[in-house]
Amino acid sequence: MRASSGKAMLLMWLTLIVALLLSVAPMPEHLEMSRPLWLALVLTFWAMNYPHQVGLLTAWSLGIAQDILYGSLFGQHALSLMLVVFLILTLQQRLKLFPLWQQSCALLIIYGLAQLVLLWLSTLSGMRPELSYYALPVLVSCLLWPWLFLLFSNVGRLRSLR
Repeated sequence: MRASSGKAMLLMWLTLIVALLLSVAPMPEHLEMSRPLWLALVLTFWAMNYPHQVGLLTAWSLGIAQDILYGSLFGQHALSLMLVVFLILTLQQRLKLFPLWQQSCALLIIYGLAQLVLLWLSTLSGMRPELSYYALPVLVSCLLWPWLFLLFSNVGRLRSLR
């Protein structure tokens, strides 16, 4: 993807907006606790593969939008997503060498740290959240990573064939 390519940037922003909407889309009550970290997953893909287009400012602005949609503490998700993107950008060269299952294991740690920050901020704000509310999405997201990576990679390859 080139920075000057308007269609490529449109595709990136479209997937980020869809991920933002999926993060607040209604789900059945029994599946709500295992909602994947859609925005973190999509940001991870774009930051890992196109680090010059996605950075901390992108993560911060989408995190603020997620805070507004959730009605949560202002800046809470922004800080969490910035941590994810910072770690992905820092480890980007190494992560790209790993097979998908090892990338998932690395993302388990990165997403776990981000959720730990959210848990800590929620506790500081006076809420008593359940630990499983923060741990289960990390596991589900890491299981979804290989599928999302392959889907986005194939969409990119199909676009380049045209």
